[in-house]
Amino acid sequence: MPVIIVTGRGGAGKTTTTANLSVYFAQKEYRALAIDGDLFLPNLGFHFALENVNYTVHSLLKNPDIDPEWAIYKHPKTGVNVMPGSTRLQDVIGISPKRLRDIVEQMKYKFPVVFVDSPTGIPFDTLPTFEVADYQIIVVEIERSPIYSFEAMVENEINKLKAIGEEYGLKIAVVLNKVRESEEIIEHIVDEITENVGLPVVGVIPFDKYVPESINVGIPILAYKPRSDAAIAFYESGEILEEWIFKKIKKI
Repeated sequence: MPVIIVTGRGGAGKTTTTANLSVYFAQKEYRALAIDGDLFLPNLGFHFALENVNYTVHSLLKNPDIDPEWAIYKHPKTGVNVMPGSTRLQDVIGISPKRLRDIVEQMKYKFPVVFVDSPTGIPFDTLPTFEVADYQIIVVEIERSPIYSFEAMVENEINKLKAIGEEYGLKIAVVLNKVRESEEIIEHIVDEITENVGLPVVGVIPFDKYVPESINVGIPILAYKPRSDAAIAFYESGEILEEWIFKKIKKI
């Protein structure tokens, strides 16, 4: 079953993307699992109100004898199965990130879709998980780079993350997140990524004031405000991703 690694620089919205794409697949009745792979700054649990739980991915990393199922929680509002990380410093110290690869590999045979929220930037600590992945979603916040320097941003960010995915033979796509001022030239940006970088853009997510609110209540925007601009865009991105991965043709 496909494992999808979600990468991006800090603040781009990779955890929000991981959470909402997981919700999409859960709503489509896939058994979707979202794993917090950001082992040193985990926050996926906050998106599902799972910040205070007995077992986490860190529990599994510290004690291989623990059944991974103990660290999986089904979110009641969305149906997403979540393996959150621990935000406690004592749980982060002394862990072995390499074991995450084995956990992900084990889970890919139990869940039809597995998302892994990767660390910020170049995910050196969890590169072994790329060995068992099938897809990579690169999340980009283009508003943080001046439009005139977009090409430099592509070179410094997208191409570097793309190179990692290519090294491991992954199929790679891009999600443009928090689109605001650049909305008028978004088609040019999409063309730039598609034609010059050679990657498909599977989502263009607008900036939405309800997204921070949804994180605060622990319900991803796709379930919290399904008619909001970001929720609609995440749904459409999920449709494209589902078709891309499972070769499903949308009914007319």
